[in-house]
Amino acid sequence: MIQEKTRKAPNGLNSLIFLLIAQIAFALLTIKGGNVLFIIVGGLASIVTFISWFGLFMVHPNEAKVLQLFGKYTGTVKDSGLRWANPFYTKHAVSLRVRNFESNRLKVNDNTGNPIEIAAVVVWKVVDTAEAIFLVDDYEDFVSIQSEAALRNLATSYPYDAHNENELALRANPVEISLALKKEVQDRLSKAGVEVIEARISHLAYAAEIANAMLRRQQASAIIAARQLIVEGAVGMVEQALQHLDERGIVELDSERKAAMVSNLLVVLCSDEAAQPIVNAGSIY
Repeated sequence: MIQEKTRKAPNGLNSLIFLLIAQIAFALLTIKGGNVLFIIVGGLASIVTFISWFGLFMVHPNEAKVLQLFGKYTGTVKDSGLRWANPFYTKHAVSLRVRNFESNRLKVNDNTGNPIEIAAVVVWKVVDTAEAIFLVDDYEDFVSIQSEAALRNLATSYPYDAHNENELALRANPVEISLALKKEVQDRLSKAGVEVIEARISHLAYAAEIANAMLRRQQASAIIAARQLIVEGAVGMVEQALQHLDERGIVELDSERKAAMVSNLLVVLCSDEAAQPIVNAGSIY
């Protein structure tokens, strides 16, 4: 395993001044040496100084330069500014900035087999430049492919909607699903020197071929839940009404009249439309 080694590079401004003075001095020695030995030494020194100019390189903020000498990894320079290193070093720039990746809308089956459309946003950054450069071929492409693979695996592990209270679902538990997605993506990207800062679902819907059927199912579930709440409230109101009538002695009702009153109150309270009262001038018998 290749791990990052931080390397300190000399200040490029000082090196620039030194090389400029050396280049001028060796050029004058070559031109005005007057001696064959001085001319040869001055010429060789000028060539060496000229080659040394290629050792200057720039490191931008939140950027690193990975140094290689004839294919061997020698270290990573993270200090920003103008720097100097061996001119024979190969310098590969790696951005350390926080980046976003948004996946395509993937069509997969959830845990119950329903086809859904899902997409995610992954926020990531490079934390180990050596692993990012040498352990994978293209770390940016690696991030995109592995993130979509992790999203597919997550979508097949959970249902779109929860069928019981203790079950996690893609739509009902966004926080838990985001944490699970982050872990899933991080496990796949850790070998590339990448840290996942955040991962969350950006699009979630049923596939077009079952969208209408699932919409009717959701509407039916909502109607049933509303009806259950209405019935529960109506029964409580009827019970409270009968209790108050008995406590205050307003009217004495036998079991048949109580049944009729309960029936009428439930119809009024549970009806979708306003009830139309009918005045009974006689007796119910």
